[in-house]
Amino acid sequence: MFDETGAAIAEERSATRAPLSDDEVRGLLAAAERVVIAKGRSRRDLDPAETVLDALKGPTGKYRAPIVLAGTTLLVGFNAEALAEL
Repeated sequence: MFDETGAAIAEERSATRAPLSDDEVRGLLAAAERVVIAKGRSRRDLDPAETVLDALKGPTGKYRAPIVLAGTTLLVGFNAEALAEL
């Protein structure tokens, strides 16, 4: 999907082999002004200051993928519509 938009990817890593730490996710939240949590077809917009780390995790306890920081919007989880808006 990112290839189609021509978006520049600053860093790419495997959520399985090199998952983000809680501190890294806190850093992403600090850089964001808006958080979008995607779960399949549903999505929720949250204030980063009020977002708890557990809200960004899936049923396995790991962070949802992908995690994309585009400008000041942090997208956590896959939702094609939300990705297209970035």
